[in-house]
Amino acid sequence: MAWGELKVVDQRKKFVEACIENKLTMAELCRMYEISPKNGYKWLNRYKTEGDDGLRDRSRAPHTQVLQVGFEVTEAILAVRFRFSTWGPKKVLSYLKREFPDQLWPSTTTIGNIFDKNGLTVSRKLRKRVPGRTSPLSHALISNDVWCADFKGWFLTKDGSKCEPFTLTDGTSRFLLRCLRLDSNNVEHVWAVLDSAFREYGLPLFFRSDNGSPFATCGAGRLSKLSINLIKAGVTPEWIDPGKPQQNGRHERMHQTLKNEVANSPEFSLEEQSMKLKDFKHYYNYIRPHEAIDQMTPGSIYTPSPRIWNGKLQEPEYPKEMIVRKVRPSGQISLKPFASEIRIGLALVGEHVGLKEVGDDIYNVYYGSLYLGKIDSSKKLILPAGNKRKRF
Repeated sequence: MAWGELKVVDQRKKFVEACIENKLTMAELCRMYEISPKNGYKWLNRYKTEGDDGLRDRSRAPHTQVLQVGFEVTEAILAVRFRFSTWGPKKVLSYLKREFPDQLWPSTTTIGNIFDKNGLTVSRKLRKRVPGRTSPLSHALISNDVWCADFKGWFLTKDGSKCEPFTLTDGTSRFLLRCLRLDSNNVEHVWAVLDSAFREYGLPLFFRSDNGSPFATCGAGRLSKLSINLIKAGVTPEWIDPGKPQQNGRHERMHQTLKNEVANSPEFSLEEQSMKLKDFKHYYNYIRPHEAIDQMTPGSIYTPSPRIWNGKLQEPEYPKEMIVRKVRPSGQISLKPFASEIRIGLALVGEHVGLKEVGDDIYNVYYGSLYLGKIDSSKKLILPAGNKRKRF
């Protein structure tokens, strides 16, 4: 014969029936059924008032919800969510606290539950995380340590025009310094944007970009006419490794937001798209909370650089022990004891490079403080491997 399962309700009924028979005391019955006298009297009283129904388990949910979110608070939360459809609970809560500091707002978990009930939760794809890279790139510890620049991938407006925004951010505060469409992606147009940003916000220490035009070339030091101008302005250019956009991850993350807010729903014409880019710049800097900076806005923590830009490009200076040579129109320099000229690169035509003797007929070559390579008995400029910056 199989063992039968004894239900808790059946045990309670046997207990109260034994109490009613009054053959044993309450204390003896409680010891027999291994319950406390308090529980024994509770089930006996419930049976007397409610019968068999009183022996069933009751809901343990509170009768009233003291912290229940009111209708007006819920409507305010949903209004922000409908206005900024890409925001999650953290950003919505941060925005509400900033805009209405005197109101008591629920937690992010509660706001997330409100989104769930209203069908506003969008599951996010899990992405494999890539470890951060700091060396040899510079650390961004305070505003204007590192500015980051790139062109957002192009997209078409509704009338079929091509739009490829140029963006410039501060690496520490994530402040979006520039976000606009250029007529051409050449040195002249990009430098005009950088010049206006330098005049408005001052000079950064480093300028980080990828290896595309007009930021870099395949020549010595990766120098282009744009990066040469940066060095003359007092800014050190630096480049991420080819095919490693995660090394400029903060800027690329901004591009993802730009794509979601602007590129995925383009305007009809380039003129309308330019206005939308301008609106996005204000939205990103002063409205949208940023999780990486404790849900503050970039505009609330960014401070301009104390390094004022006077608009003048200065030739780099070299220590007295270094040999200085001007790069000829052919991209070459002459240097004793080498009989033939040594090719440096066309990007440096008209510029002065510094040569530091480090051995017998072996010289390290610099433009400003940027290491270009070395010259030895091969009579050629040997470019360094990797992306390490070497300073004199």
